[in-house]
Amino acid sequence: MNMNTILANRMSTVQRSFIREILKVTEDPEIISFAGGLPNPRFFPKAEIAEAAAKVLTDDGGAVLQYSTTEGYRPLREFIASRYKQKGIRVKPENILITNGSQQGLDLVGKVFLDTGDLMLLERPGYLGAIQAFSMFEPIFQGLSMAEDGVDLSQLASALKRQPKLFYAIPNFQNPSGISYSAHKRQAVAELIAKSDTVLVEDDPYGELRFMGEEFPLIHKYLAEADWDKSILLGSFSKIVAPGIRLGWICAANEIMDKLIIAKQASDLHSNFLAQRILYQYLLDNDLDGHIVRIRNAYKQQRDLMVQMIAKYFPAEVQYTKPEGGMFLWVTLLQYISTMELFEKALKEKVAFVPGEAFYTDGTGKNTLRLNFSNSDPEKISEGIKRLAQAIKS
Repeated sequence: MNMNTILANRMSTVQRSFIREILKVTEDPEIISFAGGLPNPRFFPKAEIAEAAAKVLTDDGGAVLQYSTTEGYRPLREFIASRYKQKGIRVKPENILITNGSQQGLDLVGKVFLDTGDLMLLERPGYLGAIQAFSMFEPIFQGLSMAEDGVDLSQLASALKRQPKLFYAIPNFQNPSGISYSAHKRQAVAELIAKSDTVLVEDDPYGELRFMGEEFPLIHKYLAEADWDKSILLGSFSKIVAPGIRLGWICAANEIMDKLIIAKQASDLHSNFLAQRILYQYLLDNDLDGHIVRIRNAYKQQRDLMVQMIAKYFPAEVQYTKPEGGMFLWVTLLQYISTMELFEKALKEKVAFVPGEAFYTDGTGKNTLRLNFSNSDPEKISEGIKRLAQAIKS
């Protein structure tokens, strides 16, 4: 049988996740990996999760192992709504849909909004997981350049004239660059979106991980209430509790939420109810903010060390971002250097990263790379950057 004749056309345009393939290579214990977008497992609340699991199974086992509602466990949605309220964003639990990580949120948004050939906007470089998720719906991507304080506003204003369906953005510690939007850029983006027919998909998986600098509101907060239907918020517990739980959420206006629920019902009926109940019990019994502070403190030390080591060992002409939070920084080498070729040399030095080309939809970025600082202890950061510097110099 010729599979090409029976597969859907979309399967010829979507590739395997480059990062997922790299992670297979880095299973070698001798390789120091800065490749994965991984939280540090030292901070997974293993004992607390175990206690929460035992409690919900003992106290309410029959219910937690049963089918549940598509929207998700209401007390968990109330918890998320209360966190938004603390940030000055007033939403109701009815505006929140629990998903299997924010990655499913991307998939559901694509299903609800995108037809083949629709235009959508992405940051450039952009989050690889979003590129892969949206590619399944065969849109036309337009990348918008990133400055040190966020997206290029003139490019955004020009692109919005073409009436794209969506603009996907990560305003806090963007993946892959680590860049955060300034307050000016956030307000300006909100004003441009309000005047357009485009929906802003604002992803915020790293917003709780700020460890220096000034915190700014989400772009959504700069929108007037009448324009809330032009904004979709995505969030996740993966970076602040544990990614293996696979729980995130979408926050959207009523009319959009109704369509998202239909799409989710068709996809999986509802997210893992046992995981929702265990997570909520954990949140009920423990100090989440205190837990986040511990993560921030450790990530800041790891970020600071990586920046110091890059400054000391990389060639002087290498450019790199200095993020104020999150999990990543972005490196730009001289134009003639291919980081795909560098990746092969780096593997021989027993160190890995993600070549930047994977984060572009137009084939550019061949001299860039992403480094993850959250999932390495100080000794590995020091040794790994020395090895990578050697590979670059070679």
